[in-house]
Order: sequence, then structure tokens, then C-alpha cells
Amino acid sequence: MDLIIRRATLPRSAAQLFPHHPSPVDVGIDDAGRIVAVEPNLAASARDEIDAAGSLVTPPFVDPHFHMDATLSYGLPRVNASGTLLEGIALWGELKPELTQQALIERAMQYCDWAVARGLLAIRSHVDVCDPRLLAVEALLEVKRRVAPYLDLQLVAFPQDGLLRSAGAFDNLKRAIGMGVDVVGGIPHFERTLADGAQSVRMLCEYAAGQGLRVDMHCDESDDPLSRHIETLAAETHRLGMHGRVTGSHLTSMHSMDNYYVSKLLPLMRESGVAAIANPLINITLQGRSDTYPKRRGMTRVPEMLAAGITVAFGHDCVMDPWYSLGSADMLEVAQMGLHVAQMTSVDGMRACFDAVTVNAARILGLEDYGIAPGCAANLVVLDARDEIEAIRLRAARLAVVSRGRVVSRAPAARASLSLEGRPEQVDFKLHRA
Repeated sequence: MDLIIRRATLPRSAAQLFPHHPSPVDVGIDDAGRIVAVEPNLAASARDEIDAAGSLVTPPFVDPHFHMDATLSYGLPRVNASGTLLEGIALWGELKPELTQQALIERAMQYCDWAVARGLLAIRSHVDVCDPRLLAVEALLEVKRRVAPYLDLQLVAFPQDGLLRSAGAFDNLKRAIGMGVDVVGGIPHFERTLADGAQSVRMLCEYAAGQGLRVDMHCDESDDPLSRHIETLAAETHRLGMHGRVTGSHLTSMHSMDNYYVSKLLPLMRESGVAAIANPLINITLQGRSDTYPKRRGMTRVPEMLAAGITVAFGHDCVMDPWYSLGSADMLEVAQMGLHVAQMTSVDGMRACFDAVTVNAARILGLEDYGIAPGCAANLVVLDARDEIEAIRLRAARLAVVSRGRVVSRAPAARASLSLEGRPEQVDFKLHRA
């Protein structure tokens, strides 16, 4: 063994694989960066050992929807005064001519540092292809090369200004794919008409099917209940036999749709194997801006989709960019916001929110060897929490982050010292029962 993590408590998704093992367990890792044993009291020694002492050890966090080309650009060239999606898009259009490849790389690399420290070891980032220079594409391909030893970065060719609305966008998208971008993106609700939006979905799905690629479209990021491009996306997925390879991101119009139509839509999505990604922090910030009261939350119907058997994940979407002024690469913050907005406060619901930023997101990205079992890649996070619910509640410290079998980040536990007569000297914010 090269590394052993002792006395680890596994999340439900991993523990189900070992029903015959009592918790906690030891996780043994070899020098090739692979998990080779998961069992109690592992009778082996290792070059390095971590005593988890009953803390939660989980596969890494996965962000299935992000915009790394825009991250950390907040305030450039100015702040989004209205806070709306459309002003953010306009701001990005103003910023694009001023972008330099070096600045893009530096901001993205800084964000990847944050991600690793947060135990976020896989990111799917959309990259704008409407700039004919493909400056951002070249920059993020370079970032992908640099971080490959410790972080999986998957890129989506994203026609930010509309496939049909922006001259040359389809040719640019194809060029980006030829350069090494992984996934086909789209934004049908931003086309000039509903018909153009539907046509863009068909064109992009047919192209992806011909190339054997996955699809991830910004779909119906609108308060308009008649924005129904997810229906077309599901139908095209089924027609082209792309089941399990297509994702609709945002889907915020579903929050405004009537229940009868949704009762038809959810089985169609399930039949086609289309996955869904909600972005809780950003959806509730950008949507409902034109409402007075009652004011819509703007996030898609996460519990209903999960109940229908649809794979649902949560994305961070934005961090300090034209659309969102906050964020720090913390997927537990994303899970916590999703839990609150979707009112998923049952025990199963809260655990499902943890799955939405781990195993479900990994499934959407098609990550191989993800998990905690012999043969899986040794990508792990030791959290200062005893289970998934406590991890979300505390936004738990990442005590250790392991990538490819190597410890790449450590952080202290969250503790506070008290000076109160008759009270404990320290608190750790966990519930300690007598």
C-alpha cells in the first residue's frame, strides 16, 4: 500500500456496495493511484496513513455545469447593475474583445486551485465559441492540459450568443470540437424564435450523434412557461438513440409550467434518458427578476424529476463573473442551497442533495472509475463530518483531498475556543449527545 485511510465512514452511495462490512472501514491505495481494498481493520501497512477517526470519506465533488472562461472576472468591464441574465450576457459581450489568453489562463488556474482545496476534482465547463478567434477555447484547452494530473476538466463547446443567431457559430463549434473540446452545447431559448430554437436543437443533436459525442444544452433558462425546448431535446435524443448521453441544464421554465404539461414532460425525459442539471445559487438569483409578489424561486423541479427516475445533479454555474458576484468553488454550498430552495428536508432528500454534487454529477460526465471500491481511481475527500447531512449543514472542512492516490490538500478542522465558566473549552459545531 502507498496510502491507507483508516476508520473512514462511507457515504450511503458507497456503503451500499459493502453491506457485509460494518462501518468504519479502511481504504487501501496502491502506488498506481488505485483503490485496492475497502474493509475494516485492513491488515496492511503503507508509506502514509490518514486516520479519518470516523469522519466521512467520499468520492470527490463534481461540478457538472460551470463557466470557467468567465470566472473571477467580476467587475470587468463593469458590474452587472440590474443583476439580470440578459445584462450578464451583454456584459460578457463587452468583455470578450478585451480578453487575453494569458488572463483567461491565470483566472482559470486560480479557480482550479480553489476547486482542489474544496475537494472538487471534476468540472464540466462551458466555453464560448461565438468569438471567431476561439481565444477562450485555446486558453481552457491549455488549462485542461495543465490540471490533467490532478483534476478532470471537461469542456463544452457553447454558442453563447445562439447557434443560428450568431454568424459562424456552428462552424466555430465544429472547429472547437476538432481542437479537442469534449461536449456539444447549445442555448435554444436564446435564438430569435421558438422555431429557430427547435432547429438548433436538431442540428446540434444530429452533429453530436454523428461524432459520437455527449450533449449538454443550456435549455429553457427562462421564466416563460412556454419555453419548452427540453421537449425537443428529449425527442431528438430518443430519435437519434442518444439515451444517457444528453443533458438539459437549468430548465428553469419548468418551475413556471402547469402540472399537467409537466406530467407529460417528465416521462418523455425519463424515456429518452436525458439528465438534468439545476444550478441553485444562480437560478434563484437570476430568475424571477420581473416578478413582484408572489415571487417565483426559478429553480427547476428537482424532487419531481428524481421521483420520475431522472438523473439530476447540481452545478455551481458561476463564481465572481458577470452573472454572479459570489462563490468559492464550494459544492457543499451548492448542495445546501439546492436543499433549501427545493425544500428537500427529509433525510432521503438531504442525502439526495449530496448525491447531486457527487455520484449523480459523475454519472452525467461519464466519469470512469469514480467511487470508493477496489479498482476505482483513488480520488477521495476526508470531510470534517460524520455523514452527508452533517457535511451539508456545516459545509464541512476538507481535512484531506486525495487525487490519483496523492494527498494534494489539507485543511484544519473547524473549531472555536471558548472562555466561558463551566462550559467546554472548544466547540466543533457538531451535535454531541449524552
